[in-house]
Amino acid sequence: MATLIEALLGADMLEIDGLHAWQFELDDALLETPDADAEQPLLWIECIDGRTTRRWQFSLASVRAATHDAQGDIWTLTDTNGAHPLKCFAAFCGDNLDDEDGNETP
Repeated sequence: MATLIEALLGADMLEIDGLHAWQFELDDALLETPDADAEQPLLWIECIDGRTTRRWQFSLASVRAATHDAQGDIWTLTDTNGAHPLKCFAAFCGDNLDDEDGNETP
């Protein structure tokens, strides 16, 4: 991936700070605004860590400034709490298109 934004657009789940998070959101409207304020929130991530809900929020500027380690395919985002390693995952999907005889339909 060339940018973290591209990786996030194709992701179904994230790993942040060693925790798996499938609840995340990108502000699509902000991405489509050419003169957007770079400090506006772009990415929200939420997950459950035991009984605690953990939340992260990153600005457009911090997502654009994320660095990528190609060897581990890990992005590093920085906010006021420090650096956060982030990994993007895409889901594998199957289909149920077998016909009645057990043969796959094209």
